[in-house]
Amino acid sequence: MEFGLNGKVALVTGGSRGIGAAIAHSLAREGCSLAICARDGKALEAAAESLREAGAPHVFARPLDVTERSEAAPFVAEAVRELGGVDVLVNNVGGNRRKPFEETTDEDWDDLLELNLLSALRFSRLAIPEMRKREGGSIVFISSVFGREAGGPGLSLYNVTKTAMISAAKIMALEVAGDGIRVNSVAPGSIRFPGGSWDRRVKEDPEGMDAFVEANLPLGRFGTAEEVANLVTFLASPRAGLLTGACIPADGSQGKSLI
Repeated sequence: MEFGLNGKVALVTGGSRGIGAAIAHSLAREGCSLAICARDGKALEAAAESLREAGAPHVFARPLDVTERSEAAPFVAEAVRELGGVDVLVNNVGGNRRKPFEETTDEDWDDLLELNLLSALRFSRLAIPEMRKREGGSIVFISSVFGREAGGPGLSLYNVTKTAMISAAKIMALEVAGDGIRVNSVAPGSIRFPGGSWDRRVKEDPEGMDAFVEANLPLGRFGTAEEVANLVTFLASPRAGLLTGACIPADGSQGKSLI
C-alpha cells in the first residue's frame, strides 16, 4: 500500500533504538526524510547511517536530552533548516520509575513528568507552527496500555504521565483540526526488542516470563517494535485522514479497557 509519505519530513524523538528506531525505519522506507535525537551520540550516528541505508533521502541526527528544556527549540529549528520543514512528529521518548506511591518524591514526579509528558508537549508546540506552514501534518504520542487503564501497584508515576499524554493529544487534536493537523496517541502493550526491559526480563527469568505471557498476553507472545511502527506510520500518513483525537492500543488485547 502506498502511504503517501514520500518526500515528507518526520521528526522522531528517541529514534536511536527500540520502538523509536523501528518507527524511524518504517517512515524512512516510505520515503520520509528523518530528524532524530537521542542522548547517546554514538548510537544515534549508527541509527542515522542505518536510516540512510533504509532509503531515507536525508537524515538529520543530533544528540539531545529532551528533558533539557533549552535544547528542543534549537533542534527543531536546525531540523527545519536542514530538511525544509516538519510534516510528522512522533513523541516517542519515555521511561518508568517503579516504586510505591508513598515513597515517590517531588523529584521523581518532576523527572517523570518532564521525560514522559512535558518534553512531548514542548516538541509539539514547536512543530505545530511548522506544520501549519505546510497546511497540515500529523503528531503521534507514544503512550502505553497503562495510560488507558490501571497498571497496578508501584506504577503511579508511569500511569499518571502516560494517561496525561492521551488527554493532551485529544485536546490538542480539537484545537488544531482546522489547520489540517491530526493528533493521535498509540498505546503499546508489552513490547520486546533487543536491549529493552522485557528482553532483559526474559533473559533473566525465562520461566517467570513464560508465566507472564500465558497470564497476560492473549496472542501468546510479546509484541514487536515493528508492529508498533506499522501503526504509527499509518497514523502519520494521509491514509489515516479521518483519524484524529484517537488513542489506539497496540497490545494484542493485553489491555482490558472497553474504549
